[in-house]
Amino acid sequence: MSQTEPVIAIEKILVSDDVVEAKFVCDLHKCKGGCCEDGDAGAPLEKGEKKILDENFAAVKPYLTPEGLAEIERKGKYVYDTEFGWVTPTVESKICAYGFRDNKGIIKCAIEQAYYDGKVEWKKPISCHLYPIRIVEAKHYTYVNYEPRETLCNPACALGKKLKMPVYQFLKEPIIRKFGEEFYETLEQVAIEHFDKKKK
Repeated sequence: MSQTEPVIAIEKILVSDDVVEAKFVCDLHKCKGGCCEDGDAGAPLEKGEKKILDENFAAVKPYLTPEGLAEIERKGKYVYDTEFGWVTPTVESKICAYGFRDNKGIIKCAIEQAYYDGKVEWKKPISCHLYPIRIVEAKHYTYVNYEPRETLCNPACALGKKLKMPVYQFLKEPIIRKFGEEFYETLEQVAIEHFDKKKK
């Protein structure tokens, strides 16, 4: 988010206008969960998530692929990246070590599958849950940016437009998980007022 880009300021959280204006709904049948293998590193982890991963790893382990488990045993449950900080390891610099493909070829998350099966209470790293929103923590502000992949996410952008679903509504659950219900309610009200002004 550049200094000239329009933003919505909620206390010290600066939200890109795209978060309320752009439309987005993941279309897994077309993208096949490609964001789990397309990138320069694994999923970024917040400070407390390393401990959560350590505590839940035994329950997640049965869901891992042999290749993913081998990579984790070789590198660790998380690795340090000079650009992104602590991230999940990847297999051959591609798919996240915690990812697996279902019978339709869609990449799913072992952590999330363990969550759905009632084995863990942590759904997955918040960076994954919030995608295509990316959080950047700065000294005085937290930046909330909308950063879909240009080609990979085209089907999601098309489906979002078809369903008229703004990014912030599609990501209601993870936004509340990250910032709380009060923040989401404020964002939603700002979004409504934002569109009312555009209609005038």
